[in-house]
Amino acid sequence: MSETGPTKEISQSAANDKHGDLLSDHSYDGIQEYDNPLPGWWRFLFWASILFAPVYFFYFHNGMKGRSIHDQYNKHMASVFELRFSEIGELKADRETILKYMNDEPKWLAVGKVVYQTNCVSCHGTKGEGSIGPNLTDDHWKNVRKIEDIAKVIEDGAAKGSMPAWKNRLSHPNQIVLTAAYVASMRKEPVGGKAPEGEKIPAWGESTSSPPKQ
Repeated sequence: MSETGPTKEISQSAANDKHGDLLSDHSYDGIQEYDNPLPGWWRFLFWASILFAPVYFFYFHNGMKGRSIHDQYNKHMASVFELRFSEIGELKADRETILKYMNDEPKWLAVGKVVYQTNCVSCHGTKGEGSIGPNLTDDHWKNVRKIEDIAKVIEDGAAKGSMPAWKNRLSHPNQIVLTAAYVASMRKEPVGGKAPEGEKIPAWGESTSSPPKQ
């Protein structure tokens, strides 16, 4: 049987006396809340995280080179590529080297493909068809007259910064050479996309006397 009338009131009064120190001043719909504060360890972590946040922000986001997560990632990737590229040494960005890795070294050409897919597709498209940047699959090229010019454009940029310089963004010089080889390999049959831009140039390997227009 449930308590009613005076009995219920007496029981409630006894409960209030017993737990009076634990009750808060809040009461909703006749229900009074216990004063149950957060545990000390939780409050300590809360305030510690607030105090730690500006220290973390200043240390990692103050613009000092080598501290950001991107700098640490590039440093790690540089060590990975140093180990991986120990097999082939440091490549020269010349015609013979780029042609070699474009035609005869599919394992290393795949490295250039990964760099391209990571950094270049937003401007040149997944297949080199062009979007913001020019189409890389046809015979018309801007800032390039011979195959080694591709590495130079990747390294130093072009078009007054529209094509950014990647020499300080990529973690190893070989990435520039292998990416140049991969970009050169995309010039086979036009896949549609952006209309041709720049001048028509000879096939890779054929000589040309005129320098690229900047």
